[in-house]
Amino acid sequence: MRSGLVVSAMTLVSRVLGLVRDVVVANLMGAGAAADVFFLANKIPNFLRRLFAEGAFAQAFVPVLSEYQQQREPDEVRDLIAKVSGTLGGIVTLVTLIGVIASPVLAALFGTGWFVAWVNGDAAGEKFLLASLMLKITFPYLWFITLTALAGAILNTLGRFAVAAFTPVFLNVAIIACALWLSPQLERPELGLAWGVFLGGLIQFLFQIPFLYKANMLVRPQWGWHHPGVTRIRTLMIPAMFGVSVSQINLLFDTLIASFLMTGSISWLYYSDRLLEFPLGLFGIAIATVILPALSKDKANGDPSQFSQTLDWGVRSVLLVGIPAMLGLMVLAQPMLMVLFMRGEFAVSDTQMASMSLLAYASGLLSFMLVKVLAPGYYARQDTKTPVRYGIIAMVANMAFNLALAIPFGYVGLALATSASATLNAVLLYRGLRTQGVYQLSARSLGQIGRMAVAGGLMAGALLWLSPNEAGWLAMSFMERGITLFGLIGLGAVVYGLGLMLFGLRPRQLKSL
Repeated sequence: MRSGLVVSAMTLVSRVLGLVRDVVVANLMGAGAAADVFFLANKIPNFLRRLFAEGAFAQAFVPVLSEYQQQREPDEVRDLIAKVSGTLGGIVTLVTLIGVIASPVLAALFGTGWFVAWVNGDAAGEKFLLASLMLKITFPYLWFITLTALAGAILNTLGRFAVAAFTPVFLNVAIIACALWLSPQLERPELGLAWGVFLGGLIQFLFQIPFLYKANMLVRPQWGWHHPGVTRIRTLMIPAMFGVSVSQINLLFDTLIASFLMTGSISWLYYSDRLLEFPLGLFGIAIATVILPALSKDKANGDPSQFSQTLDWGVRSVLLVGIPAMLGLMVLAQPMLMVLFMRGEFAVSDTQMASMSLLAYASGLLSFMLVKVLAPGYYARQDTKTPVRYGIIAMVANMAFNLALAIPFGYVGLALATSASATLNAVLLYRGLRTQGVYQLSARSLGQIGRMAVAGGLMAGALLWLSPNEAGWLAMSFMERGITLFGLIGLGAVVYGLGLMLFGLRPRQLKSL
């Protein structure tokens, strides 16, 4: 609980700055063509980041490193880190160089609609040319963030969660600074945002180095493809890459389809996804971050009962905050978008469009959170194949959902498809753990979750009753909208907390395993 709160607190700072960054970007570019291109150019290296960095790599590296720390000498641990950093660094360097050189190919692959327009000589083809240029600037972010994630994983296994959780702050600061001071000086302001991504990655990488040195874990990288520890990590990582990439491939597939839809579709999906990422990162990913090392130690110590209890605590914890977060996002979708983004180039119509995709994304928030918590139940046991199988099923289902829903519902259908596939993934992960006899929701947890759901319903009812209609929100000044929104959020938290207390749920029940 303490580690989870540390990560949540640091993540809160990062997410708040992330929202500030999005406010600045929305003010600069709104939801137009340049915004669509920037979000695409930023999404591609972030997709690969999930594979090489905190996603698949962390899930394969942390259990092995935890085992080394529990059972090996310090010199062997340092040697493992040296070999992993050298091998991973070498591979990512090659991938980064290829990405920079082949940026037009990537732009054509993930922005197919723009590429087709460029081939046909249509005006929308300018998006393809701009995306190719921006990718050359943003792609090196992959190199920086991969080594940053390696350092963060090492510090996390040592119980030093705050450093890695705080590091993303620097990316947001860099983008904000470039948007405010560099972009206005450029003929194409969106290129300033791309340079912000590049500088943010560099600063994050440099920030981690002193902490590694202080922990006596700063070593000289060495190539070690055949090192026993590296062999185990890459054996675990390769299938884990497919598992982690499922949601990212789904998002990229959404982007590909959205490139054929009306201008603004990619931006509306981005802004709504950013609001969804706030509670997901603040609570879901925070709990998943601290639970993986704990589960890995339980497995190394041969304690299946403690393993199950730790996983049960993780599920209860994410649902405790996930239920009110989901309902709050659904009830207050458009007011949140108005307060955060409705200025400059971001119009009222953009809040209306983005609020619909936010409703669709929010319907899957609990599933996104549960996937983050249930997947470590496999990775901590060094079983990466099972979640990959489930992930592939979910990915194929998402593609089918996309094709079925995009025609009648457009970009909102893409968001609905993503939520539906995440729900399928969560169900498969839980069923697999139960079938293997590893974990089943306890009666205690089921009772607590039921109380959370009823308390959340009371909160949603209170917010629906008290929240003004769209005309009422538009009639307010910016300050009035902000005060009203945060007042409603605070009131919702109070109603939810009182509901939990009314139905017999106490803090001591939530923090104990």
